[in-house]
Amino acid sequence: MATAMLFSTLVLADDNQILHNIDKNTNRMDADISLLATMIRENVEDGTDKRVVRMFRRDYQDKFLMLFQEPSYKTGQGYLRVEDVLWFYDPHSRKFSIRSMKDRFDNSNARNSDFRRSALYEDYDVVGKKAGKLGKFPVYILQLQAKHDEVTYPKQILYVLKKPNLILKAENYSVSDQLMRTAYWPTYTKSGGIYIATKRIFVDEVIKGNKTTFSFNKVSTTKLAESTFTKAYVERVNR
Repeated sequence: MATAMLFSTLVLADDNQILHNIDKNTNRMDADISLLATMIRENVEDGTDKRVVRMFRRDYQDKFLMLFQEPSYKTGQGYLRVEDVLWFYDPHSRKFSIRSMKDRFDNSNARNSDFRRSALYEDYDVVGKKAGKLGKFPVYILQLQAKHDEVTYPKQILYVLKKPNLILKAENYSVSDQLMRTAYWPTYTKSGGIYIATKRIFVDEVIKGNKTTFSFNKVSTTKLAESTFTKAYVERVNR
């Protein structure tokens, strides 16, 4: 990693606590989260298009559901994560198939894993740290190494707001230290005692010009029905 030598080699136990703080600040462990996402995908070959996706999360069970609302030809398609398995539902064939959390979400620059609850403390160790600024914001710049191979990116560099601990930028690297993607969290809102990003931007660093932007609104932290995170619910909303 080209920037690795800039980091302190003295990493304290408290540095991993920053990851725990990020998880705590953005996960709702006593209720659910629902919101509406507008996805703008910019692709150098295919041009620009728009998706609207209804999203639901149950962080304390690590479940999520994403249902396409627009465009009309994608309406009813959905991704459901339950019991550590990610299912994709096609309303035309009325069949579920298994997908990987590492896959691109609907051929965008986002990955399926970007939509689960934050699990940084479980998945990564801080192996380098320094103080810096991102624009006008004082940040911790953390170099992360994955604890296991189930994560999408084995190495990351995070730019974390010092107070409260929230991610503003992430550089996602391959195992060979190639920068694959840069992600941004430019804005947050607070709801139900946690911080929820109202915009996320994913920039492809391999194919220059490819970018995906998510804007989130209609945020709610009201508890959802138990049936929401089931295959039966996904099938029922498509009837």
